[in-house]
Amino acid sequence: MLEILNTLSQGGPVMVPLAVCSLLAATVMIERYLALRNADRGGEELIAAIREGYGRGDGAEALARCKRMGNAVANVLAAGVRAHLLGAAPGEAMEERALVEQRMLHRRLVVLDTIVTLAPLLGLLGTVLGMIRAFGIISISGTSHPAGITGGVAEALIATATGLAIAIVTLIGYNWCRDKVRQVTEETELRATQFENLLAVSAGAEREPAADREGVSVAH
Repeated sequence: MLEILNTLSQGGPVMVPLAVCSLLAATVMIERYLALRNADRGGEELIAAIREGYGRGDGAEALARCKRMGNAVANVLAAGVRAHLLGAAPGEAMEERALVEQRMLHRRLVVLDTIVTLAPLLGLLGTVLGMIRAFGIISISGTSHPAGITGGVAEALIATATGLAIAIVTLIGYNWCRDKVRQVTEETELRATQFENLLAVSAGAEREPAADREGVSVAH
């Protein structure tokens, strides 16, 4: 470990911003992993619970179940159930809540996107600075100081390798986050559609007995 740190310390001044980039990337990736890993789970169970609750005429229990789950899918469904219980349009309520959840799902992803682009550029800057240092030594003393020349070349290579390594790891984390957000969005849309279909079926079932009663009255 000490040998690795000693090698990295020879990468020149750009190693400082590269270290900041690596710390930011690691922090954001860990935070996003913890926030997104369970964001799309439990949707099927929630729909089953909502169907069961509405079957018993107990929408409040379905709402409580959604609140207990507490992830993105559950929050959108909770908004729809709450709106339906209050006599409002559940579809519009779920759309509004979905926009809020989308903003939370994409939080800090711009940091990772920026680091993916910035880290290689900083590494390239370190390469240029290292080569400038090496050629400066050559212009002053020729090749009589090979240690200084190789030090400049080493600085260039270390900075480049570090920038690329940070960008590669960050890109993997960023793509995982983007794909997870896509999965959560698709799961949310699916469960919201299932809930709306459930309400439509329930409303149709309520209208049918009323129509039958009207037909009986007309027949008499």
